[in-house]
Amino acid sequence: MAESCLLYYITDRTAFAQNEDEPTRQHRLLEKIAEATRAGVDYIQLREKDLPTRDLESLARQAANLIAKLTNENRERKTRLLINSRTDVALAAQAQGVHLRSNDISPQEVRKIWELATDQCGAGTPARELSPRAPVIAVSCHSPAEVIQAANQGAALAVFAPVFEKKDSQPTGLGLLREACRAHIPVFALGGITLENARSCLNAGAAGIAAIRLFQENNIAEVVRQLRPKS
Repeated sequence: MAESCLLYYITDRTAFAQNEDEPTRQHRLLEKIAEATRAGVDYIQLREKDLPTRDLESLARQAANLIAKLTNENRERKTRLLINSRTDVALAAQAQGVHLRSNDISPQEVRKIWELATDQCGAGTPARELSPRAPVIAVSCHSPAEVIQAANQGAALAVFAPVFEKKDSQPTGLGLLREACRAHIPVFALGGITLENARSCLNAGAAGIAAIRLFQENNIAEVVRQLRPKS
């Protein structure tokens, strides 16, 4: 597989042991976020959508601070944190951007909100200290038409799913993935991605792989090593 294969880890703390309490799950999730950052994962989507806003913001701040610390220690690390659907939380936590649902507000609206917030940061604090001036905006897409729409609306990347599997959803398959990858933004394949079928997604034109279980249930450094073999 190509060394340039981009990687996108989607978090799910609820997948940890059911007998663990909430603080333990969040601690384990932060450990996974640190592991992904050290391993060179490009994007981490904080997708803990069941959390109340205050708890989500607290977790997002911890994740953002952890990633910032690790990237400051090693400038070769380029991991960017995206918050699922919550532009307000992304701004408050100083994340690099947001991941939008397919039926969410548009990338243009996110950009306007982001620009307004960074222009009017208040208390004399420079906007650049609060959040990046230009957010990374990812969009969930389920058809080639949705990918084209996301690109036209200014999204930075599309996450196309479900390629192979998703509960209660019909897989799109590699044919539609190939068609979606003709859009002029990077497309990530999501949905039942494994080390065995990831190559077929990249051969279909995907810029990278997005996954929950592939990263969260395995040694991430080993996953990255197999997806980006040294030449």
